[in-house]
Amino acid sequence: MTLDQIFLGLIALAVLAMAAGQVAAVIMGMRAARQVGETLSRLEHDVRPIVANVQSMSADAKRAAALASAQVERADRLLTDVSRRLDDTLTVVHRTIVAPARDGMAIFQGVKAAFTAFRQLKARPRRPSPNIGPVPRVVPDPGDDDHASFIG
Repeated sequence: MTLDQIFLGLIALAVLAMAAGQVAAVIMGMRAARQVGETLSRLEHDVRPIVANVQSMSADAKRAAALASAQVERADRLLTDVSRRLDDTLTVVHRTIVAPARDGMAIFQGVKAAFTAFRQLKARPRRPSPNIGPVPRVVPDPGDDDHASFIG
């Protein structure tokens, strides 16, 4: 056996080992792919009920939000109606009770003031007042700028 034949045999063995390694790598890759597929299938099977529950909860939440919105609008209409009716009632009460009562009270106060004035007039003794007579005229101060003859 010559050296060329030995090297040729070594090359053949190396190629055979590489082919076996590649076949083993392909087999391991196929097993890994199958395991990944099985895992994804289990995950999908496990997640499917969760997604269904989330969709159901979302639909329930949407329905609850719609009902709540309708109730809030209904309450708003009710409060607006109550406010309007209360305002109308207060206006009617003011027109029918408060305004006439205020007018009556003003008349009563006027009559009371007249009686008080008559009573005071009757209770005062009749003597001449020292202040009766012509009112002295006030002479404006020459330094005062507010009197009528000031021009400026």
